[in-house]
Amino acid sequence: MPLRSRTSASLSVLATLFIGASLALTGCSSGTADAPSAAASEEQGAQDRVVQTEQGEVTVPADPQRVVVLNYALAGYLYDLDVPVVATTSEDFDYDPAFSELWGDAPEQHGTEFITWGMDGFDLEAILGLEPDLILAGGLGLPNGLATKAYDQLSQIAPTVIVGKDLDTWQQQYSFIAGDVLGREDDYDRAVAEYDERVAEVKGAITVPVAPVAVLTVTAEGAPYLLFEDSGLPHTLGELGFTPAPLVEQHSLEPYNPGGDMAELSTEQAGQILADVPALFITGFNSDTTDVATLQQPIWAGTTAFSTGNAYDLPYWTVRGDYDEAMALLDIIEQQFS
Repeated sequence: MPLRSRTSASLSVLATLFIGASLALTGCSSGTADAPSAAASEEQGAQDRVVQTEQGEVTVPADPQRVVVLNYALAGYLYDLDVPVVATTSEDFDYDPAFSELWGDAPEQHGTEFITWGMDGFDLEAILGLEPDLILAGGLGLPNGLATKAYDQLSQIAPTVIVGKDLDTWQQQYSFIAGDVLGREDDYDRAVAEYDERVAEVKGAITVPVAPVAVLTVTAEGAPYLLFEDSGLPHTLGELGFTPAPLVEQHSLEPYNPGGDMAELSTEQAGQILADVPALFITGFNSDTTDVATLQQPIWAGTTAFSTGNAYDLPYWTVRGDYDEAMALLDIIEQQFS
């Protein structure tokens, strides 16, 4: 999916030089400072946690107070846990930045700022200036690749934890962040219990019209992407009884980006692969750029789902939803299918 860049390569180079100079000055000044006592070092060690990541072991503070989040989709977990987020990226650099309504007033309370980012990466100089004690990055999509590429630079600024792209449901991401990174497994368990209770309520209140189903996200240009059935949104729908059609395996589809959670379909592929799927859920990509009523192309009209009235709109944010968005999705499904 084409995206326009707002950051330049020169900014990354400047930031790298600036970071290197800052670290060099820090190293020089440490020679004149009093060495920390053994007791102080032991106390600090007891307050740290060691997190296993794809990049290796990362030592993080047990109670971080200045977290920079380099994927908008991960910030909601920290707000739910009341962990101070000093900055996060915008949802997409093609649109004006705005906080999710589902976050309430948490961003204002934390004084959260937006970090500039684009195809070239993140504004490293701005991140350095925020003096974070933890950087949380990764997750799904482009932010993961950018964070992985810049990992060495980011880890010079602060301990950097990249959430693996193999964690493709909100449960997996929340468990890793709350449990592995923050040591707050009980908070995660409570959230899951609330979610499971709500799933049971909704499942008992709705009627699933037909199954199996497929889930598509469509760009503003009309390009369709098929979500893998084991990823976030199809997984959630499956919990409610909307069994995902095994299209990825049947047609040997590959993610449009390595390790991704969706496959790009050509017009010809869409017409063939989706022709006999009983029901379709359709979203926009990073904004509500389309809905079922506007999809007038013959490839859609010829599908079983459209011809039988079993094509349904969902908000774009349900595609890679976090805990709050998953709970909001349950409300939408209950209203639509009760």
